[in-house]
Amino acid sequence: MKKLLLLSFIAVFTWTATSAQQPFNGLEMNMGNLYRLSDAKTRSISPENLTGEPGKGGMATLDQGNARGAARELGQGWKVNPYIHIEPGQTVTLAEITGPGAIQHIWMTPTGNWRYSIIRFYWDDETTPSVEVPVGDFFGMGWGEYAPLNSLAVCVNPGSAFNCYWAMPFRKKCRITMENINTERMTLYYQVDYTLTNVPEDAGYFHAQFRRNNPVKDASFTMIDGVKGKGQYVGTYIAWGVNNNGWWGEGEIKFFMDGDKQYPTICGTGTEDYFCGSYNFDTKGRYQEFCTPYSGLSQVIRPDGLYKSQQRFGLYRWHIMDPIRFEKELKITIQDLGWRSGGRYLPQQSDISSVVYWYQREPHAPFPKLPAMNELEVN
Repeated sequence: MKKLLLLSFIAVFTWTATSAQQPFNGLEMNMGNLYRLSDAKTRSISPENLTGEPGKGGMATLDQGNARGAARELGQGWKVNPYIHIEPGQTVTLAEITGPGAIQHIWMTPTGNWRYSIIRFYWDDETTPSVEVPVGDFFGMGWGEYAPLNSLAVCVNPGSAFNCYWAMPFRKKCRITMENINTERMTLYYQVDYTLTNVPEDAGYFHAQFRRNNPVKDASFTMIDGVKGKGQYVGTYIAWGVNNNGWWGEGEIKFFMDGDKQYPTICGTGTEDYFCGSYNFDTKGRYQEFCTPYSGLSQVIRPDGLYKSQQRFGLYRWHIMDPIRFEKELKITIQDLGWRSGGRYLPQQSDISSVVYWYQREPHAPFPKLPAMNELEVN
C-alpha cells in the first residue's frame, strides 16, 4: 500500500512539474492566467494596417486614404485610412494571415443592409469557406436593427458595434472576406486582433453556417445537417419571426448525433427552456429581454400598429461550459410549435433564420448554397 501511494505521489508530482515547465502559448485566455508571459506575438489587421506587419500601421498617405479630406491639414499618421468601401457585387479580402496562430477578437461596424453583407472565413488551404453567414446574423443582429447584446462570445454595443471573442485557431493560413450583394456601396470599419503562436494538436477549426426557412414547412426547422467528422457544437443564434398570435415557443430542439435516426440523443423541453429562460419569457404580461454570458433573449421587435405588424425575436445560446461533442456526424432541428384552442399544440409557419457555431477537424462537409438576395431579405 505504501509503495502504491509513493508511486501515485511520484506520478502526480512528475505531471505537475512537467505541466509547469510547458511554455504558455498565449491561448485559452482568462482572468486566471493573465499574469502568464508568453512568446506569442500580438498582431492586428485594420484598414490602417492591412497586413498586420510590425511597424506598418497608420502609414497611408494623403493620396491613398479614404479619409484624406479630413486629414488634409494633418497628413500622414493622422487617421488617413480608417475604413474601406465595398462596392455593390464586390468581394474584399479583409485579412490574410500566415500561421500558426489564432484570431482572438473581431470588431466591425458595417453600414447598409446587414443581410446583404456576407462574411466568410477560410482556414489553411481551403477553397470553400468554413464560415459563410450574413454579417448581421453572425453577430446576433438578424433583423437588421440594433439591439444591445452582452455575452461572453458576442457583444453588440451602441452605434452598431459588432464584436466577437470566439477563439479561431489556424495552422497555415487564415483568410477573411466580405461580399457586398447589395445595390449600394458599403462602408466598413474593422479590426481583426490575432496572435501568432503554436496551436495545440487537438485544436479544431471554427465553423458557422446560416440557414433560413420563410415559412417553416411541416413545423420543423433544420438548423444544420450533414456535419461529418469529430467536433463539438458551441452555439446557436436564431432570428424568429412569428406569423400567428399567442405563445410561439413550445418547440423542442433535437440533437441527432453519431448514428441517431428517428430519435435524437439530446432532446430539449421547449424553445425558451433551451435558451435558458422559462414560461414564455413572460414578466407581468410582457416579453422580457435579457442578456447573460451564455444565453439571452437579446431582441424583441414589437408590432407598432403600422408597418411592423409581426412579433420578431433574437435569441442566443452559447455552449461554452457545456459543448455538445460528436464523433462522426451532427444534425440539429427545432420544432416550430405554438398553441391553438383547447390546450392543443399548433404547428406554425414561422420565419426562422439561424446561425450555428461549431469546431471540428477538417475537412468539413460542403455547405448548402446560401440563399439569394430576395430570400435573405427581411420583410
